[in-house]
Amino acid sequence: MKTAVVVGGGRSLGAFLSKHLATEGFRVAVLDINAENACAVAQEIVSAGGEAKCYYVNACQEDSVTEVFAQVSADLGAVYLMLYVAGIARSAKITEFTLKDFTCSVDVNLTGYFLCARAAARIMIDNGIEGRIIQINSKSGCVGSKYNAGYSASKFGGVGLTQSMALDLAEHGITVNSLMLGNLLYSDMFQSLIPSYAKKLGIPEDQVVQTYIDKVPLKRGCEFQDVANVLDFYASEKASYCTGQSIKITGGQVM
Repeated sequence: MKTAVVVGGGRSLGAFLSKHLATEGFRVAVLDINAENACAVAQEIVSAGGEAKCYYVNACQEDSVTEVFAQVSADLGAVYLMLYVAGIARSAKITEFTLKDFTCSVDVNLTGYFLCARAAARIMIDNGIEGRIIQINSKSGCVGSKYNAGYSASKFGGVGLTQSMALDLAEHGITVNSLMLGNLLYSDMFQSLIPSYAKKLGIPEDQVVQTYIDKVPLKRGCEFQDVANVLDFYASEKASYCTGQSIKITGGQVM
């Protein structure tokens, strides 16, 4: 049984993917800045017959990341898969975008990814594991996004980091990829942004979801299961020849 670490696994998409990986036979380390949420997810996995443990982590702090990855390895074995789901979005026009919100976006979406990927890579190399590092990214890492300067900039940065790490780690058989998601319309993140999206579009809040659906050629939002379906391949040995890629899961909205 292989060990998967899900950073940001305590809620929404991260919780869904943590539980999904358990059903696929992984031991799952559920990491989150909200330890209570992480433990609730881990308990669900265990109650369903899987193997999981929960851990607190502040992905933006180097010592916190180093310590928790060492503990995970001691508890569950060396890491095979590191899935970085943690993310944050702040929406405002650039003239009103605060430095605090911009810095927070970069810290969580980019710096945290770097710290966790580096920690995982070190463990994989030390244990001779040809592992998988996968970042949950966004279509906002492919094209700019109005009122989302901090989020989009950090996600573009994530693509550059993914490609660079893929080159660094290829000699060790470790692959690094980013999944570029369309709008998860019923995720906590998207729902929290509906007021600002209504403002930028000049429409009532109750029309925002349908407006975003209408932008997608396949006429629906991205669902958690869509992400899991693609994750299954890139986390597997079948994807051993795929690295440095940005895989779009957008329903054709971004190609």
